[in-house]
Amino acid sequence: QVPLVESGGGLVQAGGSLRLSCAASTPPFSRYAMGWFRQAPGKGREFVATINVNGAYTYYADSVKGRFTISRDNARSTMYLQMTSLRPEDTAVYYCAARSNTAPSTALSDFGSWGQGTQVTVSS
Repeated sequence: QVPLVESGGGLVQAGGSLRLSCAASTPPFSRYAMGWFRQAPGKGREFVATINVNGAYTYYADSVKGRFTISRDNARSTMYLQMTSLRPEDTAVYYCAARSNTAPSTALSDFGSWGQGTQVTVSS
């Protein structure tokens, strides 16, 4: 288990931008592939983006491709999600997750550590 804390959520108008952060308090952060997931009201948790241990490989859900960018700073034990051109349908609680593997994954079941979530609300 890796304690994770998300931050950076908030209320933004459609077309706006937000940057989410996910800080890990247990080293070594660089050994974990990471991911972002989200859960909208009344819906299941869904994959958003994932990144491998050194940031060389990233994958995105089709719904966010070209608008969101996942990145990480292993020296700061922090992962980021830069969100641009936000839409009302991006409204959700966003969760970061870590897996004890170097490879990224799009599957929720592959991640063993989760943050508490941060709310993102996009108004139309």
